[in-house]
Amino acid sequence: MSFSRIHPAILLLADGTLFEGASFGFVGTVMGEVVFNTGMTGYQEVLTDPSYAGQLVTFTYPEIGNTGVNKYDQESFAPHVKGIVIRQLSPCTSSWRAEEGLNVWLQKHKVVGISGVDTRALVRHLREGGSMNGVISSDGSSSIELFRKLKKMPSMQGLNLVDKVTTNKNYQWNTMTNVLFDQRRNIEMPESRYKVVAIDFGIKRSILERLSAYGCDVKVVPASTDMSKVISYSPEGVFLSNGPGDPSAVTGGIELVRDLIDKADLPIFGICLGHQILGLAVGAKTFKLPYGHRGLNHPCGISDRVEITSQNHGFAIDPASLPKDKVQVSAWNLNDQTVSGITFKEKPIFGVQYHPEASPGPHDSDHHFEKFVSLMAERR
Repeated sequence: MSFSRIHPAILLLADGTLFEGASFGFVGTVMGEVVFNTGMTGYQEVLTDPSYAGQLVTFTYPEIGNTGVNKYDQESFAPHVKGIVIRQLSPCTSSWRAEEGLNVWLQKHKVVGISGVDTRALVRHLREGGSMNGVISSDGSSSIELFRKLKKMPSMQGLNLVDKVTTNKNYQWNTMTNVLFDQRRNIEMPESRYKVVAIDFGIKRSILERLSAYGCDVKVVPASTDMSKVISYSPEGVFLSNGPGDPSAVTGGIELVRDLIDKADLPIFGICLGHQILGLAVGAKTFKLPYGHRGLNHPCGISDRVEITSQNHGFAIDPASLPKDKVQVSAWNLNDQTVSGITFKEKPIFGVQYHPEASPGPHDSDHHFEKFVSLMAERR
């Protein structure tokens, strides 16, 4: 892509590091936490994942945009990232599934991008200094003034971003996943259906599709819903979704889950932020990782079982803070020994830090949806 044909852009980090590049997508200025994703595929799923709210996402794969965008790969109705950092924007779209190009799509949704960045150098810098706030600007703003504003921006730690992405009203999800999709995972469409309430902390569409494919009719409710309202729907199970920000700041969600654990006697399944909230609800603590886990090839397991997993999180449960009389660690991240799964010893409750819906990513951990359904089946 020729820099002379488009606007210049800059990426400025909170420590003063400056990267120059070319503007693509929407022309403007955005601030957020700069993170990186190491996946080789799935940029549209990443951009529309509500868990990336408030972040500037760097893709380590060197060329982005070659497959365009389409309505089937969206995890929500619109992008949730603040901005996007890449090495090279593909000048053409070459997928039969594409409905429009990435650049035009980002312009429509007012997502600011910068290309031409040495993303390898940027990622090495973030690995050494940790994820940090940054600003992408392509509208000619002064770097000195941008740096002043950047220094006033709050850290991701302590931020409750769930309120910005959760649904504002209940809705029902009972559509079945595409038959071919399920045939690839060797899933037979179940005849028996289970009533599940999903607490929306920033839920992905692919999670709803997997729950549906395994026989769940899902009522999605806002994160602010209290236990009495959840119970009024007579669910057979409760699902706790993924979401953005610091899990310890989602105090209402933690209180809800604590009540459900203590009083509801229902199977509960949590993914990512939902998994962290499960831990917090029983008194555990979470901490911010230096640069998080965002990619498609994280090995997780315990004993003789290892799964390659898709991950997207910047916080983790402190294993030393888990109440050992109530909860056991069911999986570790084998890269850094952080907690990747927990199981309650005397209740039908479990959570995983990774993403078994695998959109994008490997399908190794898809069986967790079957486990959730099995727990509900045992109680009928």
